[in-house]
Amino acid sequence: MNGEQSSPSNEAWFTLSGDVNSDMVHRVFESVSRMTADGIETAHVLVQSNGGYVSDGLCLYNFLANSPVEFVMYNGGAVASIAVILYLAGARRYASDTARFMVHKSHATASPGARPDALNIIVEGLRADDARTESILRRHIELTPEQWAIHQYSDLHLTARDARTARMITAIADFAPPKGASLSNI
Repeated sequence: MNGEQSSPSNEAWFTLSGDVNSDMVHRVFESVSRMTADGIETAHVLVQSNGGYVSDGLCLYNFLANSPVEFVMYNGGAVASIAVILYLAGARRYASDTARFMVHKSHATASPGARPDALNIIVEGLRADDARTESILRRHIELTPEQWAIHQYSDLHLTARDARTARMITAIADFAPPKGASLSNI
C-alpha cells in the first residue's frame, strides 16, 4: 500500500458550517439519507458554527444521536451557542488545540411596547429552551461549580483544554481526512 493512509469504505469525511437553522436541518437530513444509502457507518464531521435557533439545534442533536450512522465531531475553530448541542451528538468528539467553545442561556428580544402577557410567553419559552439544552449539557459534560455559575448569567468560553477537562471532547486532535479520502460539504 505504498505507505499511504486511506479510510475504510464505510467511513466518510464532511464539513458542516453556518447558522443552525431550518436550512441546516434540511441539509443534514439529506446528507444522512445519502450516507445510509451509501452504507456509511462512520461520518467524521468538522463543525464550524456560532449557533442559531434552539429548536433546530435540538432537532439535529436528537436526529444525529439516534442515527444509524456514528458521528465523530470535530471543532477546528469555533462551536458556539446551540451548535454546541448538535456537536454533543457525536459519539466521539475532538477539537483542535486552537478551537473554542461557547455556551450560554437562551435570549430573545421583545417587540417595543410588548404587553406583559406577551413578555410572560417569551420568558416561559426561554426557560423551557434553557431546561432542554441544560439537560443535554449535563448529560455530556462536567463543568466546575464556578463554570456553571458563569453559565447561569453570562457566556461561558472554553478552550480545547478546558473542554477536555470537562469531558466535552475525547481528545485534542485536528480534523485530518486521510490522503485520498473524499471530503463533502453538508
